[in-house]
Order: sequence, then structure tokens, then C-alpha cells
Amino acid sequence: MEYYNYIKSLHLIFIITWFAGLFYIPRLFVYQIEAFHKPSPDKEILGKQLKLMAKRLWYIITWPSAILSTIFAVWLLILMPVWLQQGWMHVKLTFVLLLFFYHYQTHIYFKQLQNDVVRKSSNFMRIWNEGATFILFAVVFLVILKSSLNWIFGVVGIVVLAILIMLGFRVYKSIRAKNPDA
Repeated sequence: MEYYNYIKSLHLIFIITWFAGLFYIPRLFVYQIEAFHKPSPDKEILGKQLKLMAKRLWYIITWPSAILSTIFAVWLLILMPVWLQQGWMHVKLTFVLLLFFYHYQTHIYFKQLQNDVVRKSSNFMRIWNEGATFILFAVVFLVILKSSLNWIFGVVGIVVLAILIMLGFRVYKSIRAKNPDA
């Protein structure tokens, strides 16, 4: 158990870098989709550079961080199996499964855009970009608070956060409609 804090630290570091990748990759998707609709040669020049940036982010940072954070999480559960008997951990693992689904779906979008297949709008990707934020808030509140009453307040906070983000998105969309360079 003397190395428990080292394992926990590595788990947290790779969670942070995983989320950094998940936060940034949809922004690159927004730029890729918008570049796809530009005239030549901008479309080709921007598209090539954005694909390269997305590829490096996805395969050098995001995927390795996801794998390493999972390895260290399993290691922590082996060291502390009692956590698997606690309700907050069941809820957290549900959100972790949701995070894996989000990551997988993001990978599908990544592959499509790498092949110049644009099926989603840039506005969709702006909203998709917030998915990881909600999961992060839920998991952090669960891990820190661990009680069901506090968890209820955490859920209310997540709902309020979602509403604020959607309102912010609408305000930003109206600003962009008036000034496309904003």
C-alpha cells in the first residue's frame, strides 16, 4: 500500500490528459467541418493541417491517456476492492462507461473527418464538445462527496450547468449570426 498514492497520482494525471484530449478534439472537428465548406485552396490547406493536428492529439495524447488511466484505475480497484461494494462507485463506474461510449463515438467522428466524410454540423460538434464536461463534473462530485444527499445536489448542479452552457451556446450562436468573425 505504500505505492497507493503513486498509482492514484498517475491515474489522475492520465485522467486529466485524457479529458484534455476529449475537450480539444471536438473543437478541432468544428474547425475541420468549417474548413471543409471553404473554397479552394483554403479547404485543402486548412483541412490537411487540421487532420494532422487531430491525428496527433488523438493517437499521441487522448488514446494513450485513456488506456493508461484505465490501467491505473483497475490497479486502484485491486488495491481497494472495498470500493466496489459502495454505491457511489457503482454510479461512478456507470459514468465511466458513459465516458468510454463518448470516447468511442468521438473516435467514429474522428475517423469520418479523417476521410473527409462530414455528417455533422459545426454547431452539433460545439454541443458534442460539452459531453465530456458533464461526465467530468459528475465523476468529480461523486468521488469527492460520496454521499447520496450530496450526490443529489451534484446532479442538480450538473443540470444547472447544462442549462447555462446551452444558454451560452445560444448567445454565442446569435453573436456569430450577426458577426461571423466573432
